Amino acid sequence: MAKGVANGVAGGAANGICTVAIYARVSTDDKGQNPENQLLQLRAWCKRMGYPLVREYVEHENGGKSAECRKQLAVMFTGAARREFDLLLVWSLDRFSREGMAATVAHLQRLASHGVAFRSFTEEHLSTENELVRNILLATLSSLAKLEREKISQRTKAGLERARAKGKILGRPKFSDGDELVLALETGDSWHTVSKVTKIPYSTVKKHARVLGYEPKRREPQRRNQNNRHG
Repeated sequence: MAKGVANGVAGGAANGICTVAIYARVSTDDKGQNPENQLLQLRAWCKRMGYPLVREYVEHENGGKSAECRKQLAVMFTGAARREFDLLLVWSLDRFSREGMAATVAHLQRLASHGVAFRSFTEEHLSTENELVRNILLATLSSLAKLEREKISQRTKAGLERARAKGKILGRPKFSDGDELVLALETGDSWHTVSKVTKIPYSTVKKHARVLGYEPKRREPQRRNQNNRHG
């Protein structure tokens, strides 16, 4: 099991027991980008600091996707859970995740729960190698994530209010007693017949008929003609 983060990465490196993994990512939309541009400097940093580089995770995927949709990120978290490395090194925070502040904070907290530190090569202030700094950083980012969620909620509510003010009907349409579907259902015809008459998809007829309390029309059992039966 890898060790060294608890005492600080520098101390771990001095004892030769701090191990590093690199996560590099380029988006499929970033035409012409090569992950080697990140990897060369990240490898050089590890060599300069004297940290053994044990694994490289190279992703060619949009950073806005979740860990479940980014194979290398998912594999990296599996390695972190197994303590295969002490420190995850990335080029920048947006190369690590572009899912939004809340999701990014959750990723950092997940690493911390496994005892794995995080460092951004181009953003030296984004480092969780020191326990005190990690706690302060995560607390700060968590607060920013909360503010982000509140702003999104406020923008959503404001948008809904503007839509209502313009007379737009929000939410799923509701059927009233005078609607064509209700009138058709009142005839007692089968739902298939109602679908054909109203030109409303059968799945929609079935769904709303059940919600409105209508029962499907049951087929009457066919009776054999006794006169046609041969003795």
